[in-house]
Amino acid sequence: MAQDPEDLDDLDRDQDQILTSHALDMVTLFSSETVTAEMEADMIRGLLETNGIPALVVRAAQNLPLGFQVKVPRGKVREAEQLIAEAQEAGPEAAAQAEAESEK
Repeated sequence: MAQDPEDLDDLDRDQDQILTSHALDMVTLFSSETVTAEMEADMIRGLLETNGIPALVVRAAQNLPLGFQVKVPRGKVREAEQLIAEAQEAGPEAAAQAEAESEK
């Protein structure tokens, strides 16, 4: 179907390509209910936004003390997953080095 959002996974996206409305739908990229969920969600959001990917941190219902999600536009999920994988692979040393360089 022409408007089926799942068909977007089959498309190769150019960074400058205009996204359709389905590609702009916000989908959950990360979800956690651990004690460190808020900190993890904020770090992921920061990584994505620094690299030009819009991201939202969403808190769980008010009656739950924990639970955070990071949502990104559907059309940016692959790029976001790749960035997160690269950051995890590089490790905390690379993050500290990048932060030090940004403060110069």
